[in-house]
Amino acid sequence: MTSNPEPMVQQLQHEFHTLLVYVTGPDAGSQRVDTVELTRFRRRLALGAALLRLVLVTRAAGRPAAPVTAPDGTRLPYHDQRPTTYDSVFGKVRVARHSFTAPGQEGFCPLDAALSLPARCYADRLREWAVYGATNASDRESQMVLEHILGLSLSLQALESAVAEAGGDVTPFYEQPAEPAAAPPAATILVVHAEGNGGPMVQPPTQRPAVRLAKGQKRTKKQEAVGTGL
Repeated sequence: MTSNPEPMVQQLQHEFHTLLVYVTGPDAGSQRVDTVELTRFRRRLALGAALLRLVLVTRAAGRPAAPVTAPDGTRLPYHDQRPTTYDSVFGKVRVARHSFTAPGQEGFCPLDAALSLPARCYADRLREWAVYGATNASDRESQMVLEHILGLSLSLQALESAVAEAGGDVTPFYEQPAEPAAAPPAATILVVHAEGNGGPMVQPPTQRPAVRLAKGQKRTKKQEAVGTGL
């Protein structure tokens, strides 16, 4: 996506219009409610990420007057624009902001301080969600997560009922027969195997047979032969 705010606004208006068409168009009447809910949720997350990036790009458009004063009091001249990634609840949002630095000094971006961006650029809300989700949450903790993150207030009785209903699906799930795997298509193969034990060897035509054989001597020599064709 471009870093110019004006094309971003036009793109956001187009995406919002497309979202309205999705829920009011001719195909909306044949959609299941859970499908519409999931699709709208994901597309609204993408729309939220675009709106958040528009905010960052708009704030980053104006370059502060140089030089600027770093937190340690050092006067820094302008250097360039440096990109950063902000991991929000909407997804990763990347934006370039003005950077000021000097030889031997670490770069300083005034926009980071103005927006109070965290050092590792992970949103506070995202970190809180990750911390809650990484614990073996009880019903009350799950209730706090839904209210704190999504703004939904559900009673403990509703959560307990949902857990009980979900638990009832466990046994039927494991009792259902496994779907047989599709057999691979049969291939045609032809194998020819021939084995000869004691086949006579052809004698050289110039060799004259002995009139009388010595003890243990035979007129023909034999050798084992095996042939396989695939």
